[in-house]
Amino acid sequence: MARKSIIAREAKRRKTVEKYAALRKELKEKGDYEALQKLPRNASPVRLKNRCSMTGRARGYYRKFGISRLVFREMALRGEIPGIKKASW
Repeated sequence: MARKSIIAREAKRRKTVEKYAALRKELKEKGDYEALQKLPRNASPVRLKNRCSMTGRARGYYRKFGISRLVFREMALRGEIPGIKKASW
């Protein structure tokens, strides 16, 4: 599991991106790049990192499910994800 501080930092970034989204869009449409520069760095959506919602793991992340491959596998084997079953042939 990822450190709590990293998970909290990422949550704070998501909140900041949502807060400034409308303002960023407005400034970009105007072409006011100087005002864009004065916004906080964490207001940019490029700085966000996809993380597993359960463990905070950054690698092996499945966008469709919002979890990492390890958590996905365990949940699929337990039958907790509808429509997913282990392949066998």
